[in-house]
Amino acid sequence: MRRNNRRSKRDRNNKKGAPLWMVTYSDLVTLVLVFFILLFSMSQVDMTKFKAVSDSFNKVGIFQSSSSILPDDGRESVPDETETGTPHSLDSLVQEVESYLESNGLENVITANRNERGVVLILQEQVLFETGQADLIEDSFGFLESLGVMLKEMPNLIRVEGHTDNRPIETYRYPSNWELSSARASSVIRYLVENNEIEPSRFTAIGYGETRPIAANNSSENWEKNRRVEVIILDPEYKHNEAMESSN
Repeated sequence: MRRNNRRSKRDRNNKKGAPLWMVTYSDLVTLVLVFFILLFSMSQVDMTKFKAVSDSFNKVGIFQSSSSILPDDGRESVPDETETGTPHSLDSLVQEVESYLESNGLENVITANRNERGVVLILQEQVLFETGQADLIEDSFGFLESLGVMLKEMPNLIRVEGHTDNRPIETYRYPSNWELSSARASSVIRYLVENNEIEPSRFTAIGYGETRPIAANNSSENWEKNRRVEVIILDPEYKHNEAMESSN
């Protein structure tokens, strides 16, 4: 009987297999491993989403809405690289404005060009004002209305500059060409703001008087060229460079 008890005890001591604590330990290690795998997979998904969102924002430009001043022909517009606020978009705008001027017979009194400042519209005096006056004439309303529609659809800053010829003026309202040129620039801005609800902070009015002629002041034809208002749709890059230059 004693021999059997000693054999049973010996059999239990010689029983093969891992201890019970080892099972618990292995389960714990497995759970920790699964936890880190889940963390890794979640971080990979987040990076993918972040990259997708980042790419979508990088594709958004400053010209997402239509800047056309021409009548809508009903065709669906197809976005391309010229509608994304790059310099190409301003180049396209010049062509669009030129087409509008030609179709409305205004190419002789209004010109459009592209330079380092942006798109420059040059409006001769006779399309806006009576000589020596700064009140807009009624014939100017149609073009300014179309111009306002175009400007409202884009975020660019706008500079309006008044210019005169070198013949002096001395009236109660305009003691010199400085006051006249400034008043003309302000009249154009006031019309655009009041009739198109454009944010006033986008505009700058400047009067240069006779100091920046584009033709020699030696004939009636050249005096007429110098009496003008320039509307500059500023290139964002030019605005940035100008700010950098003024700070130096």
